[in-house]
Amino acid sequence: MVTVIADPPGTRRLPVWLFPLLSVLFFTSGAAALTYQVLWLRLLGLIFGVTVYAASTVLAVFMCGLAIGSEVAGRIARRARRPLACFGAAEILIGIFGVLTPAALAGTGSLYAFVHPYLPDATWPLTAARLVCAFLVLIVPTCLMGASLPFVIRSALVSSESGALGHNAAFLYAVNTAGAVVGALGTGFYLIGGLGISDTTRLAASLNVLVGLAAVLASRALPEFTPAPSVPSDAMTTGGATSARRRAAVLVALGISGFGALALEILWFRLLVLFVAATTYAFTTMLATVLLGIAAGSAVVTPLMRRGWNWMLVLAGLEAAVAFATLGSFAFAASEASGSMVRASLHAALLPTVFMGMAFPVGLRLWAAGADAAESARRVATAYAVNVCGAILGSLVAGFLLLPWIGLRSGVIAVAALFLVAAWLLAWVSRPRRAALAAIAMWSAAFALADSFPADPFSAVIGRRYPGNERLFFRDEGVQTTVTIHMRPRGEPTGRVLYLDGLHQADDSADMVRVHRQIGHLAMALHPSPVDAAVIGLGGGATAGAVATHHGADVDVVELSPGVIRAALWFSHVNGNVPARTNVTFRVDDGRNYLLLSPKSYDVITADIIQPTHAGAGNLYSVEYFRLVRRALRPDGLVLQWIGHREETQYKLIMRTFLHVFPETTLWQDGTLMVGTKRRLVLDRGAFERKIADPGTREALASVELDSFDALLARYTAGPRELQRFVGEGALLTDDRPLVEFHRSLPAGDRLVDLSGLRGDVTRHLVN
Repeated sequence: MVTVIADPPGTRRLPVWLFPLLSVLFFTSGAAALTYQVLWLRLLGLIFGVTVYAASTVLAVFMCGLAIGSEVAGRIARRARRPLACFGAAEILIGIFGVLTPAALAGTGSLYAFVHPYLPDATWPLTAARLVCAFLVLIVPTCLMGASLPFVIRSALVSSESGALGHNAAFLYAVNTAGAVVGALGTGFYLIGGLGISDTTRLAASLNVLVGLAAVLASRALPEFTPAPSVPSDAMTTGGATSARRRAAVLVALGISGFGALALEILWFRLLVLFVAATTYAFTTMLATVLLGIAAGSAVVTPLMRRGWNWMLVLAGLEAAVAFATLGSFAFAASEASGSMVRASLHAALLPTVFMGMAFPVGLRLWAAGADAAESARRVATAYAVNVCGAILGSLVAGFLLLPWIGLRSGVIAVAALFLVAAWLLAWVSRPRRAALAAIAMWSAAFALADSFPADPFSAVIGRRYPGNERLFFRDEGVQTTVTIHMRPRGEPTGRVLYLDGLHQADDSADMVRVHRQIGHLAMALHPSPVDAAVIGLGGGATAGAVATHHGADVDVVELSPGVIRAALWFSHVNGNVPARTNVTFRVDDGRNYLLLSPKSYDVITADIIQPTHAGAGNLYSVEYFRLVRRALRPDGLVLQWIGHREETQYKLIMRTFLHVFPETTLWQDGTLMVGTKRRLVLDRGAFERKIADPGTREALASVELDSFDALLARYTAGPRELQRFVGEGALLTDDRPLVEFHRSLPAGDRLVDLSGLRGDVTRHLVN
């Protein structure tokens, strides 16, 4: 819908084509902005790790830039005679800085690696260093992004009529957010897998430059702007004077709304992974759902903005509606047995975000009421900056405080209650005052509704996702992940089951424990005299426990979540009591980040089973990661990498990438385990027999039928020559193109890999 605004006397009507053009340009700008956000989060995850602390730091810098840019641009837009040209210049500069960010972020990684040894080994100093490094690169382009809204709003306004401001702001906000939906979905589902990060960055930069050039050219066909005469609004006036108290209440409500929106986004992500596997597509779907709801809400409220309603009470009602919708959606989502990531996302987030999308333009109308067109743009910028600052705080509080302190259920209730606080505040300063009583009544009703929630959403959802009579007896809702342990009744295949964010990670069944132990024992058996070993990922601890049982071994276990380390205590009966072993050191960190920054070298590096299709796992299957592993190995060291049995294209991609870094790769355990070495693998019968002379080592290896040298040789599948012929020439997994993590870019209907003809001669590796 496009509305031509009636100009007050003395002003010049703008061309009828201006508003449609602004809509197209702002839509494209929103798509490019979300593309950058997705790409930058991924690139900085390669440098700082995929921890919540690192992601929150990056998001905080991104939001901070938007807030600063919006506030500064609002002051410029108030005086700008050609605001559309200013918008165009900002877009062109975004494109220029955007295309340079990958190289700049790589330099940031070098800076971070340089200062890291001088920092205390604690969370907050490291977070501060990440914040500074990210700030140096992202602050300029994000400030320019934040400048877009004030310039576009000023370009669309020639009058100070509050209905015109509300209408145009609502429509443009909806259009920009709709573009963000397209950017998020396109980048997450198609562009990274199809084009790669570098080409997608160039595409986004090209869009910015095209938008900028179009805006600059269009501005030359427009008259120069002059401040319009101030026309008072009846939305927030009493006897002709605007109430400062009411305007302040609106600004506070906008800040609370920003806080609640980002806090809920964090909490909804944590709820979503209880329904579906934590793939990159699940997170993209949730982000797109949040943006879609906001865009839809803004579009719904657009045609209503010219009506002479009591907009203060309308805003209070919308804030209360967000609170009720949040509670209702959470209760409904927690009781829904769907395994669809789209349905789960819609149930959890769509309705509350629709009300959020309606509330923001209403708040802008109220906050800017009574100002002329130029001043309105400045006030819109201030309101947007306050909303974004609230969002920064909300993301940090939800991840670092609400989840670990009070958990998902209570966290959702607390954020919903905060929206009711905003509703109560707005109702209190509105007319009639009796509306405050209604807000208090809504407060009581909300908490009465909260009693109908499932007592434990994790047990309720997991009970449907994994059929079986399981009883929860351990839960740790940490900053990084939610760790739960369930007990199955006697007679079931397993006793204790470990879930990470609702995803099955390990259990104590004989078959599961044997697989994990083989990973640890085979690596230690193949090396002639392993002393220092590293295990990436703990899981139930069986792999790390197997490595640690070998005589003389010192083991570093790198685990992302402290909750997993605490949970491993409940699996001591199958992991050799690895949490209490004196030769084991736990390092809470991202595995890739640890290898990037640690100066230590190892004889053996292995990992717990990490599915390459899960979100963030592509960072541990790329050429760049395997090079970090190779760098951390001693000259005679080896790395054992699980590959499993999977679709042929995925299998060959992983193996080809591993072979690219480790040309002397050998394949073991029916083709499920790859062993990489810096030089040809040598198998020494004498060294192995000296190893099993130790009773503890002999007993450990016997637990996985590796109690003799011949049993070890029997696990051999193929050598480097056979593997090179098998995988052939083709694509590699890189940080730029993580094809297996973004597996929708691979051929559909791929068959399971056939290894029946892959056989090699192990005698080539024996000592003469």
